[in-house]
Amino acid sequence: MAGTVPAPQPPPGPPPRPLFWPWRANPLRRRTDTARAWLGLGVLLAVLAVAPLAGALVGDAAHRHYQDVARHQQQTRHLADATLLHDAPRHPEPGSDEEKKTRYPVDVRVVTREGRTRTTRAEVAPGLTADSIVSIWIDADGEATDAPLTGKEVRSRAAGWALLTAIGVALAGAAVHAVTGFVLHRRNLARWAAAWAETAPRWTTPT
Repeated sequence: MAGTVPAPQPPPGPPPRPLFWPWRANPLRRRTDTARAWLGLGVLLAVLAVAPLAGALVGDAAHRHYQDVARHQQQTRHLADATLLHDAPRHPEPGSDEEKKTRYPVDVRVVTREGRTRTTRAEVAPGLTADSIVSIWIDADGEATDAPLTGKEVRSRAAGWALLTAIGVALAGAAVHAVTGFVLHRRNLARWAAAWAETAPRWTTPT
């Protein structure tokens, strides 16, 4: 219909940004854009430099720690024959794969290295009857415990700490970049508001 004012259309999306656009000459480029770009590059380089080093240092410290733990466990723990004091529960599905993995807590009697007889609670296979004998790990007090850490477990735990440290450094770098980016964005908004407050009155038609 002639004379009808067309409905406003949304502005087109921003054109694709060329590579290294924050450093290229551009009349619309703000100092904060360049600052954010340099900051992002600096954070990236810092993470790439610090993450492997921090991971290696923490992994080495963790490896030495768990080696000491393993040595202490080997000195204070040993295998002992344990006698069941009562029948272990039977698995509801005899012969299944789950039965091979399932263990039930049962009171057992063990003899420590010093010759003392102790009663402790150990995890045993299902269906064992009273007076059955099983081998379990016990500590210096005769309490059932886990086997000492193996070399593979020591390396695995140390590698886990090294990986967690490297990831932590990367997350810290991302957090620094996000926070500074937010601060710079707020500064841009504040400058835009101040510029608009100065410009708007010139666009206002006096009544």
